[in-house]
Amino acid sequence: MSRKKAVVSLGHEALGYTILEQWDAVKVTARSLADLVESNYQLTITHSNGPQVSMIHKAMTELRRIYIDYTPAPMCVCSAMSQGYVGYDIQNALRAELLSRGISKPVSTILTQVTVDPYDEAFYEPTKVIGRYMSKEDAEVEIKKGNYVIEESGKGFRRVVAAPKPIDIVEIDAIRALADADQVVIACGGGGIPVIEQNHVLKGASAVIEKDSIAGKLAGDLNADELIILTGVPCVYKNFGMPGQEALNNLTVSEAKELITQGQFEEGTMLPKIEAAIAYLEKNPAGSVLITSISAVSEAIKGKNGTVITV
Repeated sequence: MSRKKAVVSLGHEALGYTILEQWDAVKVTARSLADLVESNYQLTITHSNGPQVSMIHKAMTELRRIYIDYTPAPMCVCSAMSQGYVGYDIQNALRAELLSRGISKPVSTILTQVTVDPYDEAFYEPTKVIGRYMSKEDAEVEIKKGNYVIEESGKGFRRVVAAPKPIDIVEIDAIRALADADQVVIACGGGGIPVIEQNHVLKGASAVIEKDSIAGKLAGDLNADELIILTGVPCVYKNFGMPGQEALNNLTVSEAKELITQGQFEEGTMLPKIEAAIAYLEKNPAGSVLITSISAVSEAIKGKNGTVITV
């Protein structure tokens, strides 16, 4: 029986928020991922990196403040660092879990770049908050450098960067080759390293890419049978957190679009996941999307939990 090809998108809950939390979290995550492998899935894994890339950015900025000879690391470099560091922990934890079950299967991390449009409207209205809190004086320095900052009352100033839409996954052929060879692949971590192509040269962009958005694109580009989005809740809800909250076991694309127009999904949490599901299914109508939590996924693939979205 041929394996079912799936792209799995991991949220913050699967990784934790600090180095020590991540070490513990990936062991739990690896068990759920190994359950999928044992259930005859070929996995391509992508993941969030918000806390990780913010931590790296803060560290590199502080290094520059203390040692003047060091150059602050741009966002694209911080993104690359986070991909390597998170991928390293996931692949080692998953490899160990698979071997403990008698499964010998290569697990690899691909440093992945994603092209973006330099004229994307997101660059004119940055929204993603990163880095440490700054004084007004430090914020003015950032503004003079052409960066955007916002003030959080009583806390100080923080830098904000753009979240443009992904255009192309640069290393997609390498990802596809490993996936077709039935290997476990970790790619497009944190949405991918955002780059702008100029005369065949890739230059890093001061931006981040939504990991849900890239998950939908990755699943579409790989012609995956299924997109599995793992988040902090076991399924999608209508009227979430309010009286009359209702678990949605199944949705069609048209129903999902109607719920979006009703304002049912919160920006920054469930909305980008639903939008990613729609984008994937419009490119791959024969596919399906499963949205659930890391702890519920083993039951969800049996139809006992989660939300399934289809055309």
